[in-house]
Amino acid sequence: MLSKQQAKMLFLIGTFVTFAVFIGLTIYSLSLVDEEQPALSEAAARGKHIWEKNNCMGCHTILGEGAYYAPELTNVIERRGEAFVKAVLMSDQPWAPNGRKMVAYGMSEQDANDVVEFFKWTNQLNLNGFEYVDRKVSPLAIKKVK
Repeated sequence: MLSKQQAKMLFLIGTFVTFAVFIGLTIYSLSLVDEEQPALSEAAARGKHIWEKNNCMGCHTILGEGAYYAPELTNVIERRGEAFVKAVLMSDQPWAPNGRKMVAYGMSEQDANDVVEFFKWTNQLNLNGFEYVDRKVSPLAIKKVK
């Protein structure tokens, strides 16, 4: 059993070591950050605004953030092409691949082009090893499927 003095020292040393490790890892992580990320163009900024206004992240994931209901959209232009993405965004009919219904936004060509520019901008980012993962099933339900 530790005395009060020993317990206090153990707590202080443990706190200091944990704090030092945290600061060290923070400095190390920041040293790996690539400051040369592409600038956000006006069209990409408008596309990002449209993305946020329509709460696309409520269903989709991009850059590892968002929901798992609809497809991951990191590098979607690379995988599907601009024409496909624009057709989906401009469609007046609800889009329902794999039984998951997407709202028919019926965007104007300008809005669709802006969203495509936003996706193209995300394709240019240095993702520090993050790769697209084709998820047919939510990671939370994968054990139930197997």
